[in-house]
Amino acid sequence: MIKNKYNKQGHFAEKLAMFWLMLKGWWPVALNFRVGKGTGAGEIDLIMVRGRTIIFVEVKKRKTLVQAMEAITIQNQIRVSKAAAVFLAGHPIYKTYQARFDAVLLSPKRLPKHLPNAWSIL
Repeated sequence: MIKNKYNKQGHFAEKLAMFWLMLKGWWPVALNFRVGKGTGAGEIDLIMVRGRTIIFVEVKKRKTLVQAMEAITIQNQIRVSKAAAVFLAGHPIYKTYQARFDAVLLSPKRLPKHLPNAWSIL
């Protein structure tokens, strides 16, 4: 039961983050892009484009923005980076785009916090 509640909250947070970025001119390419098991890669919450830039976005919702930022671990960054490489390999249309890793942090009673370039490709 807790897992379902988390999934619902997580999906709501991802949609809220997507709409927040859309207000900033970003357009969604994919939501919850997953790479197959056994690849060492994971899931990318949001993939969005604006102009010739593509961003791979990690969304974290916690009680505070600091806790949300701390929840983006090195292991999480590695998995998202690997998944991004798989996505780019499978979608050559984005080959010439500038790619980066962003984060959107959410906490109660606060506006979402968009962190461009939250980490570098590992």
